[in-house]
Amino acid sequence: MPGKKIGITEVVLRDGHQSILATRMKTEHMLPIAAKMDKIGYWSVEMWGGATFDSCIRFLNEDPWERVRLLKKVMPKTPFQMLLRGQNLVGYRHYADDLVEKFIDLACDAGIDVFRMFDALNDTRNLQTCIKRVKKNGKHAQGAICYTTSPVHSVKLFIELAKRVEDMGCDSICVKDMAGLMAPWPAFELISGIKQVVKLPVHLHTHTTAGLAPMTVMKALDAGVDMMDTAISSMAMGPSHSPTETIVAALKGTQYDTGLDLDALIEIGAYFTEIRKEYTAFESTFTGVDVNILKAQLPGGMISNLESQLRQQNAYHRLPEVMEELPKCREDMGFPPLVTPTSQIVGTQAVLNVLMGRYKVISKEAQALIEGKYGKLPGALNPELKKLALGDKEPISVRPADLLEPEWERLKKEVAGKATRDEDVIVFALFPQVAEQYLKKRGSPPEEKFKKDEVVAPAPKAASHASAFRVTVNGKPYDVRVDEMDAVTSVAPSQPSAVQPTPAQAAPARMPTDGFVLRSPLAGSVWKLNCQPGQAIKEGDLVVILEAMKMETEVFAPKGGTILSVSAKPGDKVNNGDPLLTIG
Repeated sequence: MPGKKIGITEVVLRDGHQSILATRMKTEHMLPIAAKMDKIGYWSVEMWGGATFDSCIRFLNEDPWERVRLLKKVMPKTPFQMLLRGQNLVGYRHYADDLVEKFIDLACDAGIDVFRMFDALNDTRNLQTCIKRVKKNGKHAQGAICYTTSPVHSVKLFIELAKRVEDMGCDSICVKDMAGLMAPWPAFELISGIKQVVKLPVHLHTHTTAGLAPMTVMKALDAGVDMMDTAISSMAMGPSHSPTETIVAALKGTQYDTGLDLDALIEIGAYFTEIRKEYTAFESTFTGVDVNILKAQLPGGMISNLESQLRQQNAYHRLPEVMEELPKCREDMGFPPLVTPTSQIVGTQAVLNVLMGRYKVISKEAQALIEGKYGKLPGALNPELKKLALGDKEPISVRPADLLEPEWERLKKEVAGKATRDEDVIVFALFPQVAEQYLKKRGSPPEEKFKKDEVVAPAPKAASHASAFRVTVNGKPYDVRVDEMDAVTSVAPSQPSAVQPTPAQAAPARMPTDGFVLRSPLAGSVWKLNCQPGQAIKEGDLVVILEAMKMETEVFAPKGGTILSVSAKPGDKVNNGDPLLTIG
């Protein structure tokens, strides 16, 4: 029967280890197998974007730009693909257009060929700058639609989005099912519907978290899908993707034959079986099928983050309550699809609601989401939440980036003494809390960083909040982790004067000096102090910024007075209830 060759995108170098191993795979473990991967004939290999950029800087002490270049030398034939969060790039806020353009230019120079671009709210206004710049560089622009289910999402809506993405100049369209929610027959209806109105190739990205993906893949093939994401079997299933070898074997000899060499893939799978053993300290506990995801709708990696947040608050037993609260929280916020950064924002708010009472504290990022600073929400806000967060104001209606001043030239001047390359200026733009420390630690030339027995990233990891080290026992290197009380979430009061400490927070204590001790509301590390001893402050003033779960935690003064003393300095780690400063 005549058919077409189905393109395979291998995700083991990005989403595979991001979903299963907390994005901890080092470049040294990618390079030895890269030449064999280059011979396979993949449509593309996804190896950058998502959390890989952040993980290199925050935990691995690797240069993410150099990772692309090193792998490209060994894999010159295979198109390299990255995941780009639209106007968020690979960070956690919207960036000005000039910074977005510069990032894409540098990524193209490093060796990225295919840019999969998505917006967490499916607000296509947040893709327009990215698409134009990718096309200007002569690279492949793939526009992604974030699939989800809710009362405000429908097949008709997703088809309209696909047409809009085509009209914006993309070369292909990706249906991005980041939480593995898509069932077989809805997949057939959606993809066949897109194929009827769009002339572009359609790519399917779906996770195996809920156990639906292999069946969904088959119905997508019947609907006319052109490419699909898979992960090599030793890094597949659970919150990852369908196994590459299994899909290739299933389609062999059919009208959908991928044409890939199964024996060569099996050899690659065996290699990653051994590599996975190096990262057992970071392995997700969700390795099987989790049908609860159909209700909570969280990407697999976010589930482990919720576990860690609750453990650090000595409240792991409340995980079922958080999973119950999460869909309610999502509904209150207008049913955003749950993908970075909205999955973190909604998930964190659900934790706060369970631990402190519903919306007693609203995270800074949730506040921005409600204000429209991430784009247009799919549905209506809960009126009570809107009133609490915005008062009488209305959310912004313009493209969020239209409100941002150009950043690139200003930032270059600000970090001129710290960053010598444009690539490092980008690091400061995206991750200001850790950029300076990273550049100091990076030190040696990138080519010398991949020594096997060096200490690796003695820093907290987002999924488990532990420090990771490489140790050698009897000549064999092992990755180990040491648990710490560390940053777990990002919160800021919705109305500083209205925030009341919970019993678990140990309300500010009266000291012998007649001062009040302001204590840390949650575990984190001090990023900035906005006050100093002797300074007069008013109730509601921002006094401390904590860095927690890659985001900012703003701490406000519960009363006015004079700063008598400061108990923590920038860089200090603090636990729940630790003193920050004393107000007299």
